Amino acid sequence: MRKIIHCDCDCFYASVEMRDDPNLRGRPLAVGGASDRRGVISTCNYEARSYGVRSAMPTAQAKKLCPDLIVVPGNMKKYREASAQIRDIFLEYSESIEPLSLDEAFLDVTESGRCHGSATLMAEEIRQRVREDLGITISAGVAPNKFLAKIASDWRKPDGLTVITPDAMDQFVLRLPVAKIHGVGRVTAEKMKRQGIRTCADLRSLSQIELTQAYGKFGRRLYQLCRGIDERPVTSDGSRKSVSVERTFNADLGTLEEWQEELTSLYMRLLERLEKLDERYQISGATVKVKYGDFSISSQERASHSGRISEFKQLLQQCWDRRPAPIRLLGVGVKLKDLRAELGPEQLPLPLPEFKRLSA
Repeated sequence: MRKIIHCDCDCFYASVEMRDDPNLRGRPLAVGGASDRRGVISTCNYEARSYGVRSAMPTAQAKKLCPDLIVVPGNMKKYREASAQIRDIFLEYSESIEPLSLDEAFLDVTESGRCHGSATLMAEEIRQRVREDLGITISAGVAPNKFLAKIASDWRKPDGLTVITPDAMDQFVLRLPVAKIHGVGRVTAEKMKRQGIRTCADLRSLSQIELTQAYGKFGRRLYQLCRGIDERPVTSDGSRKSVSVERTFNADLGTLEEWQEELTSLYMRLLERLEKLDERYQISGATVKVKYGDFSISSQERASHSGRISEFKQLLQQCWDRRPAPIRLLGVGVKLKDLRAELGPEQLPLPLPEFKRLSA
């Protein structure tokens, strides 16, 4: 029996915007195009959803439903950065990760030894770390397969965790509305309703042949899903591109000495994470990021094969020289090269230097 976690960030783009500008919190907010340019809503927070605002809705229509709606333009660079940081957290629990989008992914933690092998504890720990490190919330579902894990992550949104154990799986599926099945849209759901089919228990009364005759190839899939059967594996190349750590401060750091002191602490945390990587990875770059009190972000990076602290100090100095102002966040990280992906498993040179031997 597998252990699958599905993680889904809550209104991701909007959450990142509210994190970076606390004045937006508690107010109806959408990320999208301007109403006077035929813009469309990409996503919105739950305050906006309470007015009926939805993704893919024309911005002009959304403004009619919610006149006080704040619409901000999207910033994909910022969202990709947050997504990469979340993925770094995921990779500490499993190398088997299947991203569905920037804000959503499956993790197969069947073989993971974290949290004594408990997928439930891993999911809760992941949610806590994303909340503390990135300032956004994740809803998660834990189940024996991808079909049920994805349904579970949506069960207690926002900021919820739902666990479907193997023993509870059958009873959960029996009561599951057919509209919750991925692929059952409004038209199909209405067709099923006319046939008296409202739950998976109703679907089970039909044979595979009957379902195939009524719904084509999808009928065979329905026959399996209404019984909680989903053998699809979590597919991933298992390769990570970077490792980073960062910290948001309760009070802004206003001097270079404070920046440098915090850098040393973060560098030690970075080394701890690097020591957990296997020898297939090689450092290819170093980066330092700062976020100022006005929420603007600046970063410096350079090529590196060693990740020495002296390199990070130089990058930090460059950030200070560019703008010597108080910061609310500091982050350090390294870019990685996957030698196994580049050379193939038979050509992997051995031994590689251990990250823990990195020197200052």
